[in-house]
Parts: sequence; C-alpha cells; structure tokens
Amino acid sequence: MVTRLDTVVIGGGAMGSATAWALARRGRDVTLLEQFAPGHTNGASHGTTRNFNPGYADPHFVALLASSVALWARLGEEAGIDPITRTGVVNFGDPVGQEAIARALPLVGIGAEHLGADEARERWRGINFVGPVLHLPDGGQLNPDEALPAFQRVATAAGAEIRHGVRVRELHIIDDDLAELVVETATGTETLRARTVVCTAGAWTRALLEPALAGRATLPRLVVTQEQPLHFAVADAGALWPGFNHSIVPGTPGFEGAYSSVYGMFTPGEGVKAGWHGTGAVVDPDRRSFAPEPRQLRALADYARQWLPGVDADVFTEISCTYTSTEDENFILDRIGP
Repeated sequence: MVTRLDTVVIGGGAMGSATAWALARRGRDVTLLEQFAPGHTNGASHGTTRNFNPGYADPHFVALLASSVALWARLGEEAGIDPITRTGVVNFGDPVGQEAIARALPLVGIGAEHLGADEARERWRGINFVGPVLHLPDGGQLNPDEALPAFQRVATAAGAEIRHGVRVRELHIIDDDLAELVVETATGTETLRARTVVCTAGAWTRALLEPALAGRATLPRLVVTQEQPLHFAVADAGALWPGFNHSIVPGTPGFEGAYSSVYGMFTPGEGVKAGWHGTGAVVDPDRRSFAPEPRQLRALADYARQWLPGVDADVFTEISCTYTSTEDENFILDRIGP
C-alpha cells in the first residue's frame, strides 16, 4: 500500500524540527520522519548547551541572525520556554574580524561592546584574555534537549505529524511535484509518496540524496566528522562564564599546539565545554566509535591549561557529536524537482 502525503521532512534534528514547525504554522500538511528515538545522541542536535553566537559580519548572515532572534522568541511564547540563556558571548583573538562584527550588528539592533583584556579578565576571570575582546551581550546558550521537543510540540499543535523510529531507506524523484520514499519502521517497510520532500538529514544527507539526484544534479561536497569537545570541571566556583569564541591558529604565540579556533560555554551541572572547530576524523555516521582522538584530546587539555584558568584541565568528560560541513561552511538551501 502507498501512503500519499503533502510535505515530508526527513530528519528531526534542529533544522528538521524547526522546518516542520515553520511549515505547519503556514498551513502545510507536514509529516516529520526521524530515524531515532527522541533524545538520541547519534547526530548533532543533542546535549544541553549550544552557543547562540551573534558573531557575524556578512550582511546576509546578520539579516538571518536578526530574524532568528525574533523566531526564537516566538518559539518561547508558543512552547512556554525561555530558549536563550543570555550569558553573553565574547570573541577574542581576531581584532580585525571583531571590528567588522561590531560595525555590522548595531545596524540590526544587536549589541556589541569593545573591552580591553584587563577589563574582560576582571569580568570573566575563568578565561585568560590577551588583546582586545568583543562582548556580544545578546548572545548566550540554547538547550537542544529542550528546544527539539519544543519545536516538535508546537509543530504538532499546528497540525504536523511527528514520527520517530522511521528510517528513509530510499528516495526516488518521480517528477517535479512527486517523490517516493521507502521507509523502514519497527513493524516493517512502508512506501510513501509526497508532493514535497525537505531533506534535513545532517550526517546522513549524502547517502540519501546522491542516489536520488543522479542524473539531475550534483550534490555539493559534504564532509561528516566526529567532533570531540570536552566538559572541563570547574575549578573557580565564583567565576562567571560567557560563551566564547577564541580565534587561535596553529603557531599562535602562547599556544603552538592548536588545531583550530576554539569555542566554549558553561554547561550547568557538567562543567565548561570547549572544543576545536571542525577538526575531527571523517566518519560514517552509522559506524562511529564515539571515542576521542587522543592527540586532539591532549591538545585541548593543554589549551584549557593555558587559556581557561577557571577550570581543572586534568578533569574532564568526553562528548561526541557530528559536523556535516560544506567547503565554505555556508548552508545549503536549494531545490531540485520536488
């Protein structure tokens, strides 16, 4: 039997859950398919903290950022949550980039404040600042473990159907306004036909779309990596923690062992998260080890020892998530047929 649907969203992470909500609010008949159970840790959208980072200078992304502030507020109103914890975010290590951000953000009503290193250390003594610091008071943290159920809850209230434990095994383009999906559930195989399919499958995107697009289009290059940030134990109980983005490159004086820039934030009950940006091993998302790469782990602990005096660099908990990256780190938003 073939089930006919209007719009199918493949993948129930942050992107897919937000998409289902947005479409349902516009009156579309939406079915969201997620292969794993709620609260799983196999992809990118899990855990209790992600930086809400206003640190953009490109006009296109600044405009999207301004829109997202309003949309997160709308989610909060509809779901009865406060989605952003306003700890602020600090950028340091790249004075030229920081100045460009500081010029761009006030144009859309987002705050930006220049600080010297001494003043920044006085406010946030858990971080060792060197050079000028850009404080973005409108930044803070989002909670994926709260936001994903909230998106799905308000999407359901708007008429969407959310189905967990449904894996899309095959996707076929029939014509410009029809696609066929073969899906696997706990009870067997189903065939679905949909007028529109939105693919927000994260690390599983390439395996799903490349066969479907053969002869029609070439998928931009996507690289899936297993990232291994750490939660460091807090050593200074009185320190305040903003989100932070440290632009540090290999060979930078004071820390020659860097793999990339570093991002971080405080996670209540777990410690201070810090991680390299997009430096993990390339992986198949269905065959991940979830184990950290030892050299990168040691280098991250050395980074914390140098730059995060408010943590115990020798006491940490390992975390694992995926990145799915394009060559220029921009998002892909495109349409081919249905």
